[in-house]
Amino acid sequence: MLTTAQGGPVSDDQNSLKIGARGPTVLEDFHFREKIFHFDHERIPERVVHARGYGAHGYFETYESMSKYTRADIFQRAGEKTPAFVRFSTVAGSKGSADLARDVRGFAVKLYTQEGNWDIVGNNIPVFFIQDAIKFPDLVHSVKEEPDRAFPQAQSAHDNFWDFISLTPESMHMIMWVMSDRAIPRSLRFMEGFGVHTFRMVNAKDESTFVKFHWKPKLGMQSVAWNEAVKINGADPDFHRRDLWDSIQAGNFPEWELQLQLFDQAFADSFDFDVLDATKLIPEEILAPIPVGRLVLNRMPDNFFAETEQVAFMTQNVPPGIDFSNDPLLQGRNFSYLDTQLKRLGGPNFTHIPINAPKCPFHHFQQDGHMAMRSPVGRVNYQPNSFGEGPRESPERGFRSFAEPEEGPKQRIRAESFADHYSQARQFYISQTPTEQGHIAAALTFELSKVKTPVIRERMVAHLLNIDDGLAKKVAADLGLKAMPKPADAAVATRQDLGAAPSLSILENGAQQFKGRKLGILVTDGTDAALLKALTSALAKAGSSFEIIAPKVGGAKASDGSFIEADQMLAGAPSVLYDAVALLPSQAAIADLVKESTARDFVADAFARCKFIGYVEAATPLLEKAGIADSLDKGLISLSGPKDVAGFLGELGELRLWDREPKVKMS
Repeated sequence: MLTTAQGGPVSDDQNSLKIGARGPTVLEDFHFREKIFHFDHERIPERVVHARGYGAHGYFETYESMSKYTRADIFQRAGEKTPAFVRFSTVAGSKGSADLARDVRGFAVKLYTQEGNWDIVGNNIPVFFIQDAIKFPDLVHSVKEEPDRAFPQAQSAHDNFWDFISLTPESMHMIMWVMSDRAIPRSLRFMEGFGVHTFRMVNAKDESTFVKFHWKPKLGMQSVAWNEAVKINGADPDFHRRDLWDSIQAGNFPEWELQLQLFDQAFADSFDFDVLDATKLIPEEILAPIPVGRLVLNRMPDNFFAETEQVAFMTQNVPPGIDFSNDPLLQGRNFSYLDTQLKRLGGPNFTHIPINAPKCPFHHFQQDGHMAMRSPVGRVNYQPNSFGEGPRESPERGFRSFAEPEEGPKQRIRAESFADHYSQARQFYISQTPTEQGHIAAALTFELSKVKTPVIRERMVAHLLNIDDGLAKKVAADLGLKAMPKPADAAVATRQDLGAAPSLSILENGAQQFKGRKLGILVTDGTDAALLKALTSALAKAGSSFEIIAPKVGGAKASDGSFIEADQMLAGAPSVLYDAVALLPSQAAIADLVKESTARDFVADAFARCKFIGYVEAATPLLEKAGIADSLDKGLISLSGPKDVAGFLGELGELRLWDREPKVKMS
């Protein structure tokens, strides 16, 4: 029998104690408290989850007043800039893991508003694995390294994770997202962010509007292919960190637009799914988000540990005018995060650390404790007091919770409105392009191929049958299942009437620009100086970056006798690090270049990953050596001189030539 740590029998380990089926979580739930308490304290000193992170400073600029919806100070004045700090992270791996693991990415924003800090602690995926916070320790235990062997690190491709998932139907929507290309972003600058939960905005009249938060990257979305991610992790495990650092240092400040999905109780009541269910979303085709401001990152931390490592995000940090819904996952996070910071940062005074301190005036009676860094003045440290000293509460300006009436029996229960686990998973899958659907099937096949227990693989295919028959059969065939299982039992039958939502696809919302991307330029002694100058000048004008790659890191001598400084040596700069490549060797150097295996791989990998390749005539033997001279397509673009540069750059906004994929069988 499952018991508490004190030996008390547990009646329900699946649901936290609530007021009614859709009500808030009750503080007296000692089993949830104990479970989360122990989980929060399992790791020191790094975070239990989101341990590998990277952050940057910036600001948020409000477009126009939102006083109709909220009294939050940050949304009252058009054009006002609010200091911000953002931390991006992977979830499962340790601090020393690689950047391009297949994983959810944390997208946590701290806004230093004039009425206190506001933390929007979200992810790059708008839904989550579980509906109730009491299951969070189980989820993370399952995806972390297996406890008896301490591996695999930063991977979900193992028995424990898929055993848990195959027994947790509510995770199926999230699994579609995590097995999609959303889980292997090309750059932190090229991914969306989401608040995940339904929150409330409350205006000066105490009127409530539900809200979901979306961060839209101005440079568009982009991901890498799985086998490309594997090579990048080997070539540069700090790929995402380096990309963000280089971009900000170069003055190419990444930018996102904050967009809000706003809706009232009537919409919530009429929507097909429960807005309190964190495994569901509201498609933008049904409720279009409205832009309300922009987030710009323009400065790196002065010290990684002092700022990025010590920053403490908590979902309960909200200013007056922002409030919570009864989402049971959000309710649990509000409880858990403070507990986590107390353990990780050593005590109650982590708000004294500069990165966590508010930038507005603050006054309270909290004092002493471990690592106190402020010296309160005066005799009074309590209120009310008769000395007229110290701060007092303000009913007018202070935070007020929305007075939502609650009633119902205290019970451990999951609302019936949370019971549909497959319909939105199906909608996500059918919203993807055939290319993206192929990547989801390949990801599922790869992950499940690492599962050693056959029954777990079969259970997952049974779930897939409730999502898409073709997907299930594809994965089953590629895994070599001897027989198809029956579809998993479903509490609610999968709806077939939910149409495709193009907003859920990366490729349907392609960036259509090479701005912010990087070109790898391969040069040798004798490279055409005029062509190289035209190419690099055009890239700079377009807001794109480049790296010069040479056989030797010392560089090369151009055709006009000038010296070309190299950024990388060919042996240390595989083409997976670039969004496209240009091959500019000279005729005199090509014979030696084709002898280099790294040169062959540089070209072959770029072609196999559907990238655009610009090349001079002298590079033809290198194309032949890479085995692609007879496979020329519109993605291989001849550069006979400076006049061809504009046409080449014009094609790069497409980023990948996906029509090539069936020929190269990229996954």
